[in-house]
Amino acid sequence: MPSNQQILLDNRPVGEAVASNFKLVDSTTPALQDGEVLVRHHFLSLDPYMRGRMNDSKSYAAPQPLGQVMQGGTVGEVVESRNTRYPVGDKVVGMGGWQQYSVVNANQPGALRKVDTTHVPLSAYLGAVGMPGVTAWYGLVKICEPKVGETMVVSAATGAVGSAFAALSKARGCRTVGIAGGPDKCKYAVDELGFDACIDYKQHQTAASLSKALKEACPNGIDGYFENVGGMVLDAVLPQMNAFGRIAVCGMIAGYDGQPLPLSHPALILMQRLKVQGFIVSEHMDIWPEALTELGTLVATGKLRARESIAQGLASAPEAFLGLLKGRNFGKQLVQLI
Repeated sequence: MPSNQQILLDNRPVGEAVASNFKLVDSTTPALQDGEVLVRHHFLSLDPYMRGRMNDSKSYAAPQPLGQVMQGGTVGEVVESRNTRYPVGDKVVGMGGWQQYSVVNANQPGALRKVDTTHVPLSAYLGAVGMPGVTAWYGLVKICEPKVGETMVVSAATGAVGSAFAALSKARGCRTVGIAGGPDKCKYAVDELGFDACIDYKQHQTAASLSKALKEACPNGIDGYFENVGGMVLDAVLPQMNAFGRIAVCGMIAGYDGQPLPLSHPALILMQRLKVQGFIVSEHMDIWPEALTELGTLVATGKLRARESIAQGLASAPEAFLGLLKGRNFGKQLVQLI
């Protein structure tokens, strides 16, 4: 069996996450048992939710265990198999974690999914045609409930989720506005992702200033908002929400380091009769086939052309992850292992 490099969570962050929270180790993959396959990972996914799981605190998922491989999505190829349903050569997506290889019990429901790379690149199954894309689909379609002519807004607009949100929202005839950090990201959002407008939150020191910019970009108000950030951004959005608006709460990256995120004007939720709903996409597996079909078609036809930020080699994962948390990535952040 091949040697296998792995990255473990060595210790928990105190405040901001740092590279020394992680540890690179060498191991040997165990021999396969009946029903198992050995997957060589081509790409691993880095996602903001991983930061929350590094804390030992109450959340929607159990904390990442100390001394174990960092958990996360992977795509790769079956290189050894003791499972007739997954022969050698199959391309698969799973939760192999931050390591070069994983041994997977392929009989376990949901452990692996075969993917077709004829028209969709393998890496896209960790982004636009994977969990981030389905996250955008669920939040938009099931919570924001877009109607033709309405205005949809998303924060972290140029990330993996925001990129998919733009294509899905525009396909439903909505004015689509993004919030992102920096002029380059905002230009990319409009020129390449198809946003009607994008606001650079870094140009605004206060929620009131950002809210004024949102009002200019959304002259008819905001009907649906997809929240990835929280904090000042949410304070800026709430005053622009229309009556009976819908807010899908996906992430609160502004609070991942543990500081509280007070809400300045919660009374607006009542005054505007807003629906505010948090969701975890893995709890809605019933919609994945429908969402993946639409997302795969958008990618294959060139209507969704999301960028990828690709770090090289397993050892680069911690710094790439910390960069993601600071918004240094363009689009989906991946680590290429082969």
